[in-house]
Amino acid sequence: MIWTIAAFLLLYWLLNKFAFGKLFDVMEKRRMLVLNQLEDAKQTREQATQYVADQKIALDEARKEAYDIIERSKQTSSKQAEQIIEEASNAVVRLKSEAVRDIESEKNKAVEALRSEIGTVSVKIASKLLDKEVKMDNTQEHLVDQYLKEVGGRS
Repeated sequence: MIWTIAAFLLLYWLLNKFAFGKLFDVMEKRRMLVLNQLEDAKQTREQATQYVADQKIALDEARKEAYDIIERSKQTSSKQAEQIIEEASNAVVRLKSEAVRDIESEKNKAVEALRSEIGTVSVKIASKLLDKEVKMDNTQEHLVDQYLKEVGGRS
């Protein structure tokens, strides 16, 4: 048994001198590697959390900008619609006034043509009734003009 204890002590001393130091160094390096990886994982997780928070903020800002753009578009389109309606109303009023002016002008032309025609017909009727030739002198022109004024005043 003494031999066994002596062999065990010798073996322990040899292992301690040649193997345990390297084994403990490898185990320490492995422990440090695991600790470093845990620290890296912790930092990566924190970075990922921060990145997600940043992305949420960016998404919220993008949504707000999109909402603002939509609101501006709505306002612009309603202003354009109002402007188009106003321009159309102005065009209708302008066209209506031009039409009234044209109608009045055509009416005046028609009245003048009718007066001229009535004067000629009146002279022809008077000449047939009186069965004499009516000469166009100043007196007769005056009578025709007076007749036309009377006829024109009644219309």
